[in-house]
Amino acid sequence: MKRILMLVGDFVEDYEVMVPYQALQIAGHRVDAVCPERKAGEKIRTAVHDFEGDQTYTEKRGHDFALNATFSEIKPEDYDALVIPGGRAPEYLRLDSRLLEVVQHFARLKECLRISLRLMEPARL
Repeated sequence: MKRILMLVGDFVEDYEVMVPYQALQIAGHRVDAVCPERKAGEKIRTAVHDFEGDQTYTEKRGHDFALNATFSEIKPEDYDALVIPGGRAPEYLRLDSRLLEVVQHFARLKECLRISLRLMEPARL
């Protein structure tokens, strides 16, 4: 069993958080979902993006997603891999200096499973 760290925030893409979270658990891994400034048991809101015939996508409120670990208590070295789903969350998560340190830890180890490109664009690792 691997320990997987999932970094999330409000208005993360619903599908990109729900599916990997559940699939990794089904595969027998432990997935800790955390968000800066939030604690285990608190929830974040997700967003659903859809193409409905307009020139761009629409954004709708998704589900509430419960965090099962506390960001301020995690130690990156305790995890085997990192997942950062896309959506709106990476747009502001990249402003958290500790979160960037966590990402840099995994980037050095080359153990990232998936990172949203929105996180890495303005924040050089």
